[in-house]
Amino acid sequence: MTQPASAKALLPLALFLLLFLGTGIYFQLTGVDYAFYQLASPVAILPAIVLGVLLSKQVFEERINTFVAGVGERNIITMCLIYLLAGGFSTVAAATGGVDAMVALGLNIIPASFILPGLFIIAAVVSTAMGTSMGTLAALSPVALGIAEAANIDLALMAGVLVSGAMFGDNLSIISDTTIAATRTQGCDMRDKFKANLKIALPAALLTVIWLTTYDTSASPAEIPAANLWLSVPYFVIIALAVLGLNVFAVLSLGIIMAGAFGMATVDYQWVAFSQDIYKGFTGMQEIFLLSLLIGGLSALIRQQGGLQFLANGVARITSALFRQPQQRAAFGIVGLTAVTNLAVANNTVTILLSGEVSKNLAENGNLAARQSASLLDITACVVQGVLPYGAQALLMGASFGLSPLQVSLHTGYCFILLAVTLAVIIWRKPLEGRAPATA
Repeated sequence: MTQPASAKALLPLALFLLLFLGTGIYFQLTGVDYAFYQLASPVAILPAIVLGVLLSKQVFEERINTFVAGVGERNIITMCLIYLLAGGFSTVAAATGGVDAMVALGLNIIPASFILPGLFIIAAVVSTAMGTSMGTLAALSPVALGIAEAANIDLALMAGVLVSGAMFGDNLSIISDTTIAATRTQGCDMRDKFKANLKIALPAALLTVIWLTTYDTSASPAEIPAANLWLSVPYFVIIALAVLGLNVFAVLSLGIIMAGAFGMATVDYQWVAFSQDIYKGFTGMQEIFLLSLLIGGLSALIRQQGGLQFLANGVARITSALFRQPQQRAAFGIVGLTAVTNLAVANNTVTILLSGEVSKNLAENGNLAARQSASLLDITACVVQGVLPYGAQALLMGASFGLSPLQVSLHTGYCFILLAVTLAVIIWRKPLEGRAPATA
């Protein structure tokens, strides 16, 4: 039985954030690379789970049952299975040369005078296809660095352009862990979230392209990597199938098969390597897989003790005092809650997992459609992640380009533009929509 709203029930969550954030700050101050990723999040959450169990007023056996039920919750398990398939596809497609094919395809069609907006578009397409901002940055940064040096383009600007494009795809891709988490926690289809998200992200991307065209870049030719362009086909196929509404399990399974088949037909990709790469993709999702399970259990304990209700009530009181329109209250509540959480944990997927249930409650109370709450949840997490100087994206690009992560963060123009467009949409309440009426 769920207890009344209680601030005390949030102590385990506070402990997790303190350990995760405190460790990251310590390593950042000592100059350790990827400071906020030194303490694995599934380990950081263990003391919080112990505290959650100790704070519960249930008998001990019931406390454990509550935790296990949260771990095994249907949405959590579904999300974890999608993570595995997404990891398998990304790894197989990269191993067969699909990433190089996507890069080469983009550089073949971009005029030299359109380098900055062109690379933004390439990063956006690749990250949408791959479903990972970090994978996109790792794949494109060597090419982008060479182009920037050859064309005498400011390195911080180039790094910011790549992060901007990578976050566009991280936010929209149907195989991105943020999209998976957002849709599962809000209870909506990926296709519906994609459409709602696109109405906000596309105008922001167009404004970003217009802004980038104001920079005068030289016409120095870029070196195009050798690649078989046919290997890009599986990427486009899974995007098309997802938009058409095919079940995500079927989409990702077909994507894995197609990527492997194209590799075997064009680059002598062996079936043994195919099976090994699928498993490698699975293991690459290990951390987020374990964290999702553990957060599901911790959330169940916090919910049973009234912590999530306390948080929802607090956000509702603040937004009610500031906004009269129910959908505005819900939307700003989701944005504010998500932004604060992401600033604390420096990981957009973890943020969505932590904020998802409260965001769903806010959306239900404010008559905000699930596709809208999923879109706002994902957008806000990706915006904040993209501009964080201690986020993985800024740290990676800073190390790759020999820059301060802060220099990278300040040049992620798309993220700032996306935030402005999102706030404008909420203020004018379009294209926000209410929840569909219940059917008998």
